[in-house]
Amino acid sequence: MEESMSIMFAIQSWYVLVPVSILGLIWLFSWAKRQKRKINLAQFAVLISFGIYLLCVIHLVFFPIDVNIGRYANQTPWYMTINFIPILTIDLTTFLLNVLMLIPFGMYVPFLNQTTTSIKRIAKLGFMLSLSFELLQLLIRVSLGSGRSSDINDLLANTAGAIIGFLIVKTVCKISPLKNMLKQFQL
Repeated sequence: MEESMSIMFAIQSWYVLVPVSILGLIWLFSWAKRQKRKINLAQFAVLISFGIYLLCVIHLVFFPIDVNIGRYANQTPWYMTINFIPILTIDLTTFLLNVLMLIPFGMYVPFLNQTTTSIKRIAKLGFMLSLSFELLQLLIRVSLGSGRSSDINDLLANTAGAIIGFLIVKTVCKISPLKNMLKQFQL
């Protein structure tokens, strides 16, 4: 009788995020040196905090990655784990957490790119970031047997979160004293 092999372990976030953060810092310093205009301390703080924010989001969205291949792998076909039905299948708690997760993204974008000033552009950026998360989760599910699923409602919630964050910054920037103070943080 042939015994089939089974591989089961978890990939913790620090195995991936520590090297990524080190490479990110190296890239950031080299990028800052190549800029024609000097980056001030406030702008540098925005870049560092945005990097930390992205690392936290990646940690929440992807980790731990449960690798489960072989005899005891998850028996649910990957295509059955995708939720294509919007709104009717919303889990309110998950939806609100996904909105909250991308509010900071929408707040950072006006500081990172001054030319992005429309809700349509922010919605597109939030949607594209969320779509990349969902597609990567699907790829990890298919290749490593992870228990994560892809959900159309996550796309909607993340896009809404990015728009809300952008609207918060735009509203705050309409206040004259705050607008002048916040200008120093823009790249």
